[in-house]
Amino acid sequence: MTLTPEQQAEIDELRATPRPTLRAVSEGMEGHLYKANPVLDHGFVRVIDYMGDDAAICQAARVSYGRGTKAVSNDEGLIRYLMRHWHSTPFEMCEVKLHVKLPVFVARQWIRHRTANVNEYSARYSILDREFYIPEPEKLAAQSVTNNQGRGEALGPEEGARVLEWLKADAARAYDHYEAMIGQDGQQGLARELARMNLPANIYTQWYWKVDLHNLFHFLRLRADAHAQYEIRVYAEEICRLVKDWVPHAYAAFEDYRLGGATLSGKALECLRRMLAGEAVTQETSGMSKGEWREFQAVLG
Repeated sequence: MTLTPEQQAEIDELRATPRPTLRAVSEGMEGHLYKANPVLDHGFVRVIDYMGDDAAICQAARVSYGRGTKAVSNDEGLIRYLMRHWHSTPFEMCEVKLHVKLPVFVARQWIRHRTANVNEYSARYSILDREFYIPEPEKLAAQSVTNNQGRGEALGPEEGARVLEWLKADAARAYDHYEAMIGQDGQQGLARELARMNLPANIYTQWYWKVDLHNLFHFLRLRADAHAQYEIRVYAEEICRLVKDWVPHAYAAFEDYRLGGATLSGKALECLRRMLAGEAVTQETSGMSKGEWREFQAVLG
């Protein structure tokens, strides 16, 4: 992970000047404020600001449902009820703003989640740093034979070394040409907004990403999943660690019902009932496709 001297100075200054407040404070999140948490080789995630805590979720729910929540004996039980029954609005009362440094190809995947406010570092105005994501050798893998959007077995040592050399050389060459194009020593210099097109997708970018807790949980359910691409999953796992300290009751419910739970189709539920009744159900008698059956078997372990 690489922080500029200016970024480190900003972090040090912000952490050295605490301010009194009357708003809800999460002690766990206060410990994470402004700190840069390393991800991948040059990336990081840091919390810039947040709003709300577990109590804010319960406060919103009790306003929304009034006396209907009186049967819930405590905040933790209420939060678990809300998560179990897919109530979303109370979780939207909490928000977090993150500063994320990430490779461009990860950013393009991340931005598919269109329920956040995003402001990205602009390569039209500023010059991108010479920082590229280069995978660890064990993360270089062949195309999966069962999943068109995933990776399979790791490449052999010889092929892996060749791929790494290409990645490093191509990135360096592209950046050399980028610098040469925008340089103004003896030439006009190409506009930055045009020169950036030559840069590879593994160069690092940065953005501020602000999202409410409901939509953050949706992001984490998909991106912290074991089937998610490794390079975005490690960011999601780091954010999970931060959220766990921010809203511990909400995160525990999320971990139980979303990350650790499973949704079954009507066919899958019927097959499960038949199995519990002692019937030997096969893919041929299940009414499921081979892909559905394989996923059902994975849920059952």
